[in-house]
Amino acid sequence: MEKAYKLPVTILRGGTSKGVYLLEKDLPANRKQWDALLLRLMGSPDKKQIDGLGGSQSVTSKVAILRKSDRPDADVDYTFAQVSVDKAVVSYGGNCGNISSGVGPFAIEKKLVPALEGTTLVRIYNTNTGKVIQEEVPTRDGQVQYEGEFRIAGVPGTASPLKLRFVEPAGTLGKGLLPTGNPVDVLEVPGKGPVEVSLVDAANPLVFVRAADLGLTGTELPDAINGDPELLRLLETIRGLAAVKLGLCEKPEEAAWVTPGLPKMTLVAPPAAYTTSAGETIKADQVDLVARMMSMQKAHPSYAMTGAMCTAAAAAVPGTLVRQVFRPEGDLQNIRIGHPGGILPCGVDWKENGTVPEILDTFGYRTANLLLEGLARVRV
Repeated sequence: MEKAYKLPVTILRGGTSKGVYLLEKDLPANRKQWDALLLRLMGSPDKKQIDGLGGSQSVTSKVAILRKSDRPDADVDYTFAQVSVDKAVVSYGGNCGNISSGVGPFAIEKKLVPALEGTTLVRIYNTNTGKVIQEEVPTRDGQVQYEGEFRIAGVPGTASPLKLRFVEPAGTLGKGLLPTGNPVDVLEVPGKGPVEVSLVDAANPLVFVRAADLGLTGTELPDAINGDPELLRLLETIRGLAAVKLGLCEKPEEAAWVTPGLPKMTLVAPPAAYTTSAGETIKADQVDLVARMMSMQKAHPSYAMTGAMCTAAAAAVPGTLVRQVFRPEGDLQNIRIGHPGGILPCGVDWKENGTVPEILDTFGYRTANLLLEGLARVRV
């Protein structure tokens, strides 16, 4: 017989995602019980998530779980959970940078970190990747300041800027920035033939593919991608082959279940003019590259923050496909990624270290908004 109980929840928009933020102390001590609880909480598996808090898209079916950290380099430990919309799957592989942007505000709201006057630095240890994120949160009179004049593509209105710095982000899989040791690998794709890819691991592992190699421009919008079943199958096949090469699964067809979020499939192309999903015209000289990312086998409506961090790192590595399409005179401290929602600015700090640079940190800016605090009735 199912048991219903009330779970304290906070819902925040973090960047271009929205998630449920929880304190670990409010969850079962046995982590094996988390999946069932999170699936019921979000209303999965159901493409509408009608009986839960999920929003029927991968970017609105996310959970952040926090606790006070015992680490000397962190204030809080944060675990990210991607709850599949239409499958009974909860993935803890990798992190979400957009949801990470809500971690600092949530930590301050829950008194895990005291608010300072002006700006509060929240040091976040992400348990999924084993990496530290430093987030600068605007605070005043002991409160998070959500209101501001900063705008990010893909979110209406303005808010206070949050700076996130991903410290030494390379090698979340334990295999370095280039897990295969190569800036470019070739995958034999059934029905397609050889396809060049760059497998890069910073903040999260990504598989980059030239859009042109798949007969695309890189300026396609999510509806066009999602409305092409053959293209979706091809992209997931490439992602599955990359997952096998990275050791994340044994067979490419298993990837959607075994490792649905990693590696993240990303199409890249040189700077080009395009129209965003909202109808805004982006000129070629406004961006350093255009990119389209997949999220849980569907096109991302904008661009994942961890994806931007990995893209920034890849741009610093000679020979990668990202470097090949990147604007030749582009500034690695001010990278402008053109995505379906607009432009995402980010940057990378690195130092020379032979053929593969050492990535010191990657950084970018997001906003967040506290939407709800309350109790969720969960039946498990």
